[in-house]
Amino acid sequence: MAIVALTGFTGTADAQNVRPPENAVTSGGPPSAGPQTTADKGGNYDIEIWSELRKGAAGTVSIPDKKAGILVDSSGETWRALRNGPLPVYGAYGLAGMVGLLALFYLLRGRVGVEHGMAGRTIQRFSDFERTGHWLLATSFIILALTGLNVLYGRYVLLPVVGKEVFASISLTGKWLHNYVGFAFMVGLLMTFLTWVWYNFPHPRDIVWFLRGGGLLGGGHPDAKKFNAGQKVLFWLVMLGGLSLSLSGLQLLLPYELPLFAKTFAFLNGFGFDLPTALTANQEQQYATTWHGIVALVLTIIIIAHIYIGSIGMEGAFDAMGSGEVDINWAKEHHNLWAEEELAKGTSGSGAPARPAPAE
Repeated sequence: MAIVALTGFTGTADAQNVRPPENAVTSGGPPSAGPQTTADKGGNYDIEIWSELRKGAAGTVSIPDKKAGILVDSSGETWRALRNGPLPVYGAYGLAGMVGLLALFYLLRGRVGVEHGMAGRTIQRFSDFERTGHWLLATSFIILALTGLNVLYGRYVLLPVVGKEVFASISLTGKWLHNYVGFAFMVGLLMTFLTWVWYNFPHPRDIVWFLRGGGLLGGGHPDAKKFNAGQKVLFWLVMLGGLSLSLSGLQLLLPYELPLFAKTFAFLNGFGFDLPTALTANQEQQYATTWHGIVALVLTIIIIAHIYIGSIGMEGAFDAMGSGEVDINWAKEHHNLWAEEELAKGTSGSGAPARPAPAE
């Protein structure tokens, strides 16, 4: 067959060299125009075209998916580099740093006890409804934090330990949990906000609380009502951060249907910022995933400290969310103004008459 093909090729070449006879009649038509070519634009025309395409210039398409009009979207590579580089690296530094600081504080300071010891009588700190909202918010956040950390770090930490098949099952389960538990988080966030917002507005006494480091810098415990200044800061961080997580999470659950960042950037530009507002659909999702990850990491770092204080860091603190009742001496030391108001009402946690007791 190779010989036949070669023969055919040479035969074609010979045929091209055959001259027509002298008496042959040739066509008098115009010569062939030859292959079509684009006009020479000169200069860097091709470079300019590819430069615009690389920047994400959109063409016109007739199909419903308008994203198909973008031939090249290099912003995806920028997002990938951030997602696999600075975001997990600095997040790991923050998580490890907080755990290290708390461990060092515990070694140096130990558990914060009740200065005058437990009185043996309790006072109601939180109602059943308050604790339900708190535990709904707390439990859902822990699930979301663990499944989210698996997305960010699982391939580096968990995959080498459990293997590909087990890791795939864990990640798939985590994906579904993350998507649906997020709605429980939103409900808990709303319940907690409506229940406690009235107690968390700033007050001049909060400045004194910060100046004295919540009592750690000496001078005894600063005055505080139901929530001290530190708890107020935590409340607003959780509320605002949780709202931001909820909105960016909905944008990720409904891809390309709920663009929020272009509108947010336009609003911020009214305060002197210079943020991009002409965002593509892909860029909207990239901003959503990046912001969602940053806020989640920051809140996780903060909540680690909150869990430490509410468990092993402070004597009697867990009772507030465990049984809802705290020792009277604990209440007097940490929330003296609130304790005075509650004791003046004349009822203790058990419903028996309660009288102010000396703090010896």
